[in-house]
Amino acid sequence: MVQFTIPEGLHIRPSTASDKPFIEKLHREVRQDLQCIDGEQDFIESIVEMQLKAQTQGYGAQYPNAMYFIIEKHGEPIGKATLDFGHNEIRLIDIGFLIAARGHGFGRAIIQSFQHCAAQSAVPLTLSVLSHNVSVKRLYLELGFQASEVQSPYELMIWYPPAMKRIVGV
Repeated sequence: MVQFTIPEGLHIRPSTASDKPFIEKLHREVRQDLQCIDGEQDFIESIVEMQLKAQTQGYGAQYPNAMYFIIEKHGEPIGKATLDFGHNEIRLIDIGFLIAARGHGFGRAIIQSFQHCAAQSAVPLTLSVLSHNVSVKRLYLELGFQASEVQSPYELMIWYPPAMKRIVGV
């Protein structure tokens, strides 16, 4: 396998309890749709907090072995990723970046690093994407993912390491 080098200054580390304020900030940016709720700001904040808690509990229930990571650029947190390292696949459960960090190729680089891990482990990398999220789907297709299954409103996508493509016939 070709050596993969993550771009300079970009780093992935396990999330810790001290990352909670950043994760909450990121969730607010990612879920800006919740800011459109008609109501007092305190009410809106409580909805945002409930959504984050529900998301975290949902991931924990569906993927009890999930690992949570913080993505940093020059030591500053810019995003997060949640992965499940299963027996037959690595599942990218969630990935998100601050608005200011989007459009700089960081997501592409991080996903490529996950592809490298999957190739080293000889397992596919899978993820789900909202069907209407055309720009993100385009990125995944550019990175070699294939649509595998539709469970509206999501599409399951899968990437096979080169050595596995021959085995699975893709």
